[in-house]
Amino acid sequence: MNKFTNQAFEGERALYNTHDAEIDHCRFHDGESHLKESSGLAITNSSFEWKYPLWYCDQVVVDNTFFALMSRSGIWYTDNITIKNSVFDCPKTFRRSSFITLENCKFNSAGEMFWNCHDIMIKDCTAKDGDYMFFNCNNVELDNFHLDGNYAFDGASNIIVKNSVLNSKDSFWNVHNAEVVDTKIIGEYIGWNSENLSFTNCDIESEQGFCYIKGLKLKNCRLKGTNLSFELCEDIDAEVVGNIVSIKNPISGRIVCDSCDEVILDKDLVDPTKTEIIIAGERYEI
Repeated sequence: MNKFTNQAFEGERALYNTHDAEIDHCRFHDGESHLKESSGLAITNSSFEWKYPLWYCDQVVVDNTFFALMSRSGIWYTDNITIKNSVFDCPKTFRRSSFITLENCKFNSAGEMFWNCHDIMIKDCTAKDGDYMFFNCNNVELDNFHLDGNYAFDGASNIIVKNSVLNSKDSFWNVHNAEVVDTKIIGEYIGWNSENLSFTNCDIESEQGFCYIKGLKLKNCRLKGTNLSFELCEDIDAEVVGNIVSIKNPISGRIVCDSCDEVILDKDLVDPTKTEIIIAGERYEI
């Protein structure tokens, strides 16, 4: 086992192709790709201050480590990595990587993170400025995750979100299979062009949310300010607590709510008989 303790590294590829190493209280600065093509790394109490520190790596464990602003695009083409108790000030981390586990981490500039990655587990983490996170990702599980950033999960599949807050405009677009539980979502056009979305015990703020979806389930959810909802959405199973501002041209399914300000059904576009709408216990009839 190689051990590097209390050292500073600079220059390109300072520890290139390092295997089975413990790295503790080390600083990596002024040079790209410090640990490229490495494996079997245990990194603790360290800092990365320049670009591309962990590319093409495998079997990496990181704890209590800082990724500075210029360590952008830091972890690409890397598999089997676990990071805990760490802070990221850099954008574009994680591309085409897999089997990623993150716990108790802060992402302070999270734009374009997690693109084309798969098998991601995130717990007790926060992300700021996180536009376009999880683009085209597969097998993503989030628990107690707080996101501030727009357009999350575009093109992603097999997503589980629990106990979280997602402040993200236009989230869950072009998604296949998502289950969201006990979560607050603040957005606008949520869920468009997706298939098999399920929301349970969620508080959702949206504008024209839940349109152009095949297979939508809402159970015990609140829809704040949601207008023109369910447009050209099919196979709906929605139980909404409270008010829906407006429902527009659903294709098929069942919608139940306590109140609705307006129902719009255009017979030239949809067959109203294919969607059952129940408002305050009474079936809506066109």
